Amino acid sequence: MSLRSLIKEGKLLCVPGVFDGMSVKIASQLKAPALYMTGYGTVASHLGLPDAGLASYGDMVERVRVLSGLASVPLIADGDTGYGGLLNVAHAVRGYEKAGAAAIQLEDQEFPKKCGHTPMRKVVPLEVAASKIKVATEARSSKDFLIVARTDARTNYGLDEALRRGEAFAEAGADILFIESPESEQEMQQIGKAFGTSIPLLVNVVEGGKTPVLSRETYVELGYTVAIFPATAFLAAAKAIEHAYADILDLGNTQGLIANENLADFLTFSQTMGFQDIWDFEKKYAHLEDIKKTPLPPRGTR
Repeated sequence: MSLRSLIKEGKLLCVPGVFDGMSVKIASQLKAPALYMTGYGTVASHLGLPDAGLASYGDMVERVRVLSGLASVPLIADGDTGYGGLLNVAHAVRGYEKAGAAAIQLEDQEFPKKCGHTPMRKVVPLEVAASKIKVATEARSSKDFLIVARTDARTNYGLDEALRRGEAFAEAGADILFIESPESEQEMQQIGKAFGTSIPLLVNVVEGGKTPVLSRETYVELGYTVAIFPATAFLAAAKAIEHAYADILDLGNTQGLIANENLADFLTFSQTMGFQDIWDFEKKYAHLEDIKKTPLPPRGTR
């Protein structure tokens, strides 16, 4: 099913954030309808660096290729600022589409960009940002490859400027509008009223971020149709890994983790990662392995 067909008025498409192969496998096992390749999580897991414009287009498009190759549902992929000017944007759109993404998210920050919900973010002039969205829509080969237009203007320039940019992005042909970091439920309501049903709205659910974390029903009432949860999984994983490492280093064992059922079952997790296919393959072709191991008779006796 295409991403476009999953977005329906009056319903909320909840999209877990993924950042590596394991997170894709787990989300897929739980039947997530779509996935979001988080820039923060992907850069952190792949390079061990902050999401501050340090990862290149080459770094990210390769991650898109790997993660989309593992996913059986649409993948929305963070494309930062498009990695440069208009020519770079067109190249990034074509590259992400070819790599298997269902959508690319493009933002209006100055380079080097910074992670949303963090301070000191600056945006490029409105005309430049809108031009990037227009170029992106024209560079794709299929209309089913969606353009998610994000503005980071709210934090330093106010909600009115963010709304103005949202209108310009919609006029430029964006498929989904992402106004980053509204700071209250009232602001979210203003966003919903400003755009109505003219364009699908995306909310970025970041636990500990600037935007209120609300219920599914409330997001729908406010006018949102897509909710991404980019940080939830890696924040949960970070906490669990911290506890596990602490037990290893402080206690020298993992008995407490086992007793408290804080570890996934090894066999079950192995099946999630695809080992069942390996075991089935080896069982099917075991007789060929046996033939390979059988020594050949001496040359003169053949």
